Amino acid sequence: MRLTRQTNYAMRILMYCAANDGRLSRIPEIASAYSVSELFLFKILQPLVEHGLVQTVRGRNGGVRLGRPAEQITLFDVVRVTEENFAMAECFESDAAECPLVDSCALNSALREALNAFFAVLMRHSIADLVAAKPDMRGLLGIEMPIQPQALAG
Repeated sequence: MRLTRQTNYAMRILMYCAANDGRLSRIPEIASAYSVSELFLFKILQPLVEHGLVQTVRGRNGGVRLGRPAEQITLFDVVRVTEENFAMAECFESDAAECPLVDSCALNSALREALNAFFAVLMRHSIADLVAAKPDMRGLLGIEMPIQPQALAG
C-alpha cells in the first residue's frame, strides 16, 4: 500500500504545528520548510480543518494550529481523512461481484487482515510521537525560537 502525497504533507503540516506549539504557524513558513507550494498546502488543509485536526485563525496575524493536542492525533486519524481508497485489490471494490470467489476468497480475507494490522499500527502512533523522535525538530524545520523577555536589572 502506498500513501498519497496529500497524506504525506498532511502529516508534515501537523508535525510542523506540533513543533511550533503555542504559536500560530503560517502556510508560507510551512511551505518554505518543506519546499512545496503554498497552494498545494492550502488544498491539503481543507480536510484537516473539516475534521478538526487543524484550526485556522484569520486576520493579519492569523495562521493555523492543531485542533487538539498532538498526543490525541493518531496517524490513523490523518490517513482516514486524507486517503480516498483503501482497496488493496479489485475484490475490495464494488465491482467484486464479477469474481466467482467473492464470498469465499482467502485472498480477500488475508488482505483485510493485513489492512487492519496496518491501521492498528497507525492508531498506536501520534503526531507527538513523530515530533518527539527528533529532538531538534524546530531547528530542522527552521522554526525560530520565541524571544524570551530579558530579566530587568534592579
